[in-house]
Amino acid sequence: MTVDTKPGPRRRDAPATEMPDKEGIVGYKLRRAQLVVFHDFLQTFARMKIRPAEFSVLSMIARTPGLKQTEIAEALGIKRANFVALMDGLEARGLADRRKGGADRRSHALHLTPEGERFVRKMVAVWHEHEDRMVDRLGGPQERDRLIELLDRLLAGQEAAKED
Repeated sequence: MTVDTKPGPRRRDAPATEMPDKEGIVGYKLRRAQLVVFHDFLQTFARMKIRPAEFSVLSMIARTPGLKQTEIAEALGIKRANFVALMDGLEARGLADRRKGGADRRSHALHLTPEGERFVRKMVAVWHEHEDRMVDRLGGPQERDRLIELLDRLLAGQEAAKED
């Protein structure tokens, strides 16, 4: 027995007080999908004791060593106070360090330590396991690319709204 999971047609004549079926709400589906991905991420990376925010910061430092911590925090949408605490944790684990900037002694450039470089290499291998599972659930690389394209449309709409 198969169950049709597609949302039914939207009724434009429905009373304003009638709640829509959650299965047809984009935000609801995005949030549920995010929870699935997040749960898999947490399970996959539990053995490395790394959270998504730390993963993002280490990935960005590895790709662009020497960026200021304010630049990385802004690019990742992390508040300054939260970012400082996050970096404190990465430094305590010996994975990254902050180095005083050139002319502006208040700014800190972020770099991986040698241990951090080794950790990131392992992290990337584990990330591939996670990503491969998610792509398989989507139905393969073409479906992933299609999803990314659709998500980019949503994000472009947000950027356009900021500019107005």
